Amino acid sequence: MVIALAAAGCGDAAAPAGPAATSALTKPPIRVGFLNPSGGPVPQPGAATGARAALSYLNGEFGGLHGHPVELVSCDTDTTPERAQSCANTFVEKQVVAVMDGYNLSSSAALPALTAAGIPLVGMIPFDSVTGAKAENRVFFAAPQASFLVGALQAFQSAGKKSVTLALVDTPSSHQTIDNLLPVLAKTLGIEAKGIYFSPTNPNFTAVASAIAQDNPDVGGLVAAPSEAVCTALVKALRQQRYQGTIFTAACTDYIKGAPRQAAGGALYSSNWLPAASRYAPPEVQSDLALAQRYIEAVPDSVPGYYAFGEFSLFVTFAKAMSAAPESDLTGPGVLKTLKGLKDFPSFLGPNITCGSTTSPNCTTQMLLFSVQSDGTVKPVTDTWITPVPQVLAAIPGAV
Repeated sequence: MVIALAAAGCGDAAAPAGPAATSALTKPPIRVGFLNPSGGPVPQPGAATGARAALSYLNGEFGGLHGHPVELVSCDTDTTPERAQSCANTFVEKQVVAVMDGYNLSSSAALPALTAAGIPLVGMIPFDSVTGAKAENRVFFAAPQASFLVGALQAFQSAGKKSVTLALVDTPSSHQTIDNLLPVLAKTLGIEAKGIYFSPTNPNFTAVASAIAQDNPDVGGLVAAPSEAVCTALVKALRQQRYQGTIFTAACTDYIKGAPRQAAGGALYSSNWLPAASRYAPPEVQSDLALAQRYIEAVPDSVPGYYAFGEFSLFVTFAKAMSAAPESDLTGPGVLKTLKGLKDFPSFLGPNITCGSTTSPNCTTQMLLFSVQSDGTVKPVTDTWITPVPQVLAAIPGAV
């Protein structure tokens, strides 16, 4: 594996050598940037695990991109626009052909410099609502944030649940969800919905759990989780409050391992298949999950979980798309043209995607909702991918 780690304001640091297969890739490396969300008040260290695992796979077993090794230029972000802008300048200087978004809350600040340099931003879910509101110079292989909330509440309503209270970390982009989206969604679906915030730096989950439990909603939990630790803390606090409704834990799964029987009946969403759902997945997905898990677990100090598998999926889908395109497209404009042109393309661990919408950077609106089983596995609540109500998504900038 060939990785160049370029922190904003710092020099390159060569990573340890990876698989021997990399030495067989004799063509010049293709540089790809990575907005690494491992720092700041809302870190996602699992994304870095997924990126490192994917590079090991791509430069080894996968065979590189048309025989070129992939070189990763990783820049640590801290959720601030200033750091995102600094990272963008680093990527332009290093002449990367694309930048991979690691579920960053301030990725939009990197876009002006990247767009001017003809370098596309590629991700799974745009956590920055400004990034997700337009399609220019960006492609996201998974659904927009709104899809997960809309799809989950659709499924809850279909199951007869009439009230929800959901918490979200208090950031500027969160207010788009709680203040604007949730009321519209509740009215459209005919359910009661309440949103509450918690501090990104000093959260009090006892207070959050108390606020959820006092209304005794049918569903209580998280809109999105900044980390597995947040899920575990809130689930523990809700149990202490003796909350009896469905505990909704966004995309978290780690809390299940510690007490699967107590977790049974809970719910979580995902943009892709997860290892805990392998038993219920199609055979080809089971094979892909095993491959991803093997590489993710081999990463030193691995942080497995939703973000690791999501980032691994991002890199592999990107590599498969570019490997199917001419070698001459391994440039910024070529990458953007190739990805925008994907039609009914099988994404890794996800649904078939069609990109190139003029109004949305997302290539799908589909998502999965899982129910936690007493044996610790998670089972899809529907036989197919859930497609959120188009009329609701149409009211959200950039969602469709």
